[in-house]
Amino acid sequence: MLYGTMKVAIGGPLKVAFRPWVEGLENIPATGPAILASNHLSFSDSFFLPAVLDRKVTFIAKAEYFTTPGVKGRLTAAFFKGVGQLPVDRSGARGAGEAAIKSGIEVLERGELFGIYPEGTRSPDGRLYRGKPGGLARVALATGAPVIPVAMIDTEKIQPPGKVVPKLMRPGIRIGKPMDFSRYQGMEHDRFVLRALTDEVMYEIMKLSGQEYVDMYATAAKRRIAEAAKAAKEAEKAEKAARAGKKQDES
Repeated sequence: MLYGTMKVAIGGPLKVAFRPWVEGLENIPATGPAILASNHLSFSDSFFLPAVLDRKVTFIAKAEYFTTPGVKGRLTAAFFKGVGQLPVDRSGARGAGEAAIKSGIEVLERGELFGIYPEGTRSPDGRLYRGKPGGLARVALATGAPVIPVAMIDTEKIQPPGKVVPKLMRPGIRIGKPMDFSRYQGMEHDRFVLRALTDEVMYEIMKLSGQEYVDMYATAAKRRIAEAAKAAKEAEKAEKAARAGKKQDES
């Protein structure tokens, strides 16, 4: 009930304001479980995709969105629950992964759609990064649900990381054909199988999105970018100090 209300309240205005174009809606099954595996460019991805689907899709979100105290915290929790997001405690990497897998399995066992971002985090620069083999592959093999690759297009231009006010422009969504991994059934503990399944899905996402593929994890790329920014800032600070010292010597 709440999801339907929020979909009308948020999805309707989103479609009117941004007019997202969609290809491949026929690839979403009318009934039954399926995994929607998408690239992740913006915080808004989790709103645009559900807005264009007739069926409910459930994503996972960090637990902090649901546990912040006060009126604002309660409103935030109600909002995320209303748009079909499930809380997952990410304080421990392994525990977070297991919780996400359990949540995904439960959603699919109810015959619903489960949305997941195999990259594990938003792309820091618009490129497509290596998929993490744990969540997506294990959920797919545990449930036998088909995996549907999804490409979000240009959502990072609408709301780049750190930006609150979105830019009005048309994003795109391409939905690929369902992928069947029944040939790997019973091999969910084989890390090579998990890697192969994940790479197959990422390849389909790459074809749909047209993104440049980077064979490293997005989390590692973010660390590199942060370290480079920190080094540049320290170098700039040192240069200013050197210039100040030179001026003092000259005077």
